Amino acid sequence: MFSVIFPGQGSQVVGMGKEFYEKFELVKKLFKEADSALDVPLSKIILEGPKDELDLTVNTQPAIFLISYSIFQIIRKEFDIDLSKAKFYAGHSLGEYSAIACAGYLDFQETIKILQVRGNAMQNSVPNGEGGMLAVLGTTVKNIENILEENKDNFYAEIANDNSEGQIVLSGKNKDLVKMGLFLKENKIKNIKLPVSAPFHCSMMKNATNIMREELGRLKFKKGSNPLISNITANEIFNADELKDLLIKQIENRVRWRESVINMINKGVKQFIEIGPGKVLSGLIKRINKEVNVCSINNEEEIKNIKI
Repeated sequence: MFSVIFPGQGSQVVGMGKEFYEKFELVKKLFKEADSALDVPLSKIILEGPKDELDLTVNTQPAIFLISYSIFQIIRKEFDIDLSKAKFYAGHSLGEYSAIACAGYLDFQETIKILQVRGNAMQNSVPNGEGGMLAVLGTTVKNIENILEENKDNFYAEIANDNSEGQIVLSGKNKDLVKMGLFLKENKIKNIKLPVSAPFHCSMMKNATNIMREELGRLKFKKGSNPLISNITANEIFNADELKDLLIKQIENRVRWRESVINMINKGVKQFIEIGPGKVLSGLIKRINKEVNVCSINNEEEIKNIKI
């Protein structure tokens, strides 16, 4: 039994998807459709850069989705591999939108447009330079929750991502993250300030939540082909109304990736197929459970090696 999973922000590199773009007309068509839908030369930014432009959240989110969706369609249509046999579809943060589109809950154009809006809203929810994110390594969620509670008069931060055993990401104001970073260092807990310009998945994203509530309210979700696992609950999503509500909540709430993976494994999943740029999720899953089979699909050779 397997799940199909899709990466989030941070997996982007200039030139991603180039092999597929050059070889398959289907991918050229999707890239052209994306440029037209967004009124932005996204294809050029993905294939040629510059990196600074690809790393802008407003571009990164639709770009990663475009690559994930393109690879997914190639697997299905050019290699005739039936991914509808998957027990679940899931994605990390923006990757949840890739899962939604690939499972048929939203069409390609609606998804890429809403991700452009989402990226822009999240980027501009907080004044530039005010907020950021801090990765904390080698400790537990419980320990970090206790530290935050015990030190709330000294610094304030929120858990943005519970990624794997020993990898937690915090969001907050930069001045608080500096204080917390020093506190963690004094207590021999490794932490790294992340090169992002906004504090995602925390209450500082309130403006983005308001925008997404309005935008998602306009969309009509269809009945998808496969059950989804929600970032918010780490459980199955059962209907379109619930899905919409959880996507709104996702902006300010913790991404429960570790719990999502554990839940999928507990429900019988023994294999994960990561579709999209990079191998971030594959690495996280190996840290969560060494027994399961994990593969990431970035090129044609890796598609040929898929065994389901």
